[in-house]
Amino acid sequence: MDDENVPVVMKAHRTVLERLALKPPVWPFRTFDGPRGFGTYWRANGMSGSWQARRDCIEHILGSTRDALEDLQELEYERRFTKGPSGAFKNLIFAADGVKPDLVLRDAVNNEVEIVRHADVCLVFTDPLPHHGLTWRQMVAWWQKNHQPDADERTAADDLYRRLYRSLDSVPEQLLMITYCARYAEDGGFDLPALIPQVYLHYDPYTRKSGKQSGALPRQRMDFLLLAPDRSRIVLEVDGVQHYGRPNPPDEKGRVTHTAVPRLYAEMVAEDRRLRLAGYEIYRFGGWELTAPGGRQLLEDFFTTLLARHQKPTL
Repeated sequence: MDDENVPVVMKAHRTVLERLALKPPVWPFRTFDGPRGFGTYWRANGMSGSWQARRDCIEHILGSTRDALEDLQELEYERRFTKGPSGAFKNLIFAADGVKPDLVLRDAVNNEVEIVRHADVCLVFTDPLPHHGLTWRQMVAWWQKNHQPDADERTAADDLYRRLYRSLDSVPEQLLMITYCARYAEDGGFDLPALIPQVYLHYDPYTRKSGKQSGALPRQRMDFLLLAPDRSRIVLEVDGVQHYGRPNPPDEKGRVTHTAVPRLYAEMVAEDRRLRLAGYEIYRFGGWELTAPGGRQLLEDFFTTLLARHQKPTL
């Protein structure tokens, strides 16, 4: 740097900050040499033989600019989260094993839910939700605290996985969970979003918009839910033929065919619309495509792309 370069650098610095609507710092020197130069400032502040003095110099001149840039970065980071649902996390009711629970919404404003029958067959997560989603490691810690306080992390993870797996209804659902959860065993796998099966109740905004003040909840079960680190709420549905058709009487060879029912399809897509308007991202799989050859590879490719898309934003 010389007397000619220093003013150019300072002017460029000022221009960049002003474009970001930030206040530029007041520089205590104007050139490199001379009575108002950097060399004079350096010597006057004892920086020749002191790293601490140099750090203090940088903090004095640029500390406020750094703080303002960090605030701006945080605002930009928050802006990237605007697609998720608003409102406070209340609870997750999930993984019913066997008989399905009967839920009653006592207070739609506060999302007060009561499980009136079969509460013992499902899991209820009420811990505070971290800002950046729910990881498998956090789910395992919750399981340890509430169900296996004496188990180590690996043992608890194994038992939690087996408990979640028991809640699945079909072979395609089982394949989806096996394929995704295999990633937990990879490096960093415990820090992936937890795959939560058979979710009966989730976030306050969706329930609040149902328009019901009390009484039995309508069917709101999701096959799987991921709470991603970018705050996206991702719903995965595995559709068997019962989602869009009704069985016909067996033919002479005992084979059962199905007839499409427009009402069932309409109910399914109406539920998708409600979830999307509440801020959820939905992906549907046909049961047939998951049991066909290549079903596992289809899922592996899907999850690779999905997780890459929903990483924690960086600037």
